[in-house]
Amino acid sequence: MTELPVVPHPEVHYTVKMCSICGLKYLPVVMILLAVVSTLANVLLLFPGFSHKYLLENHITSEALWCTGIWVSGFVVLVAVRGFSSSDTKKGCCEFRAHMLCRIVNSVVAVAVAGFCFLFNSRGLTRGPLCLHNGTEGMQWDRPLRLMSLDATSYLYEPERWDSACEEPQNVVVWNIVLFSTIMAVNGLQAIFCLVQILSAVHGVIFGLSKKKVNLIFFF
Repeated sequence: MTELPVVPHPEVHYTVKMCSICGLKYLPVVMILLAVVSTLANVLLLFPGFSHKYLLENHITSEALWCTGIWVSGFVVLVAVRGFSSSDTKKGCCEFRAHMLCRIVNSVVAVAVAGFCFLFNSRGLTRGPLCLHNGTEGMQWDRPLRLMSLDATSYLYEPERWDSACEEPQNVVVWNIVLFSTIMAVNGLQAIFCLVQILSAVHGVIFGLSKKKVNLIFFF
């Protein structure tokens, strides 16, 4: 009985290229567009129902008046995009690692600022809008949807209260929820992009400027 020749297992080579989303050319543009969205949302918070009289009468929440969606998002873009758009073609190992360390510092600052803006605007969301409502002393300007105790249920989980909570401005509860949520979503995306940037820069600090390809061999 003749023995069948042993056929070696085929080797399949896969080339894995390290690519970072933060190195893409369009990412700085995305960050700028996010800042524009946040700015527009914060501006609209100052004009409920597209009316300027509430701003003139100082019937706007303090969270909206601080305009963190404008200056904080702009600061994040200025700090983060500097690292995104800079070149990785630094000559020399030490110079490249120094550049990566600067990128880490910029991104960490951007994450911290974006996190602060997220928390600040979440406070504006959970406390509800400033509006004219029928209180115990008649019609008055206040924040009737804010939590009065730790055991109380947030108005965000009780949409049936939204229409009847405020007499003026019209639909201010939905207005408040949508715009503050938009700013928080922008802050979250900015923080995620910066975190990816940090991971990419840490990889550069550890492994340096490597142009080698990584080959993975799988046996079937």
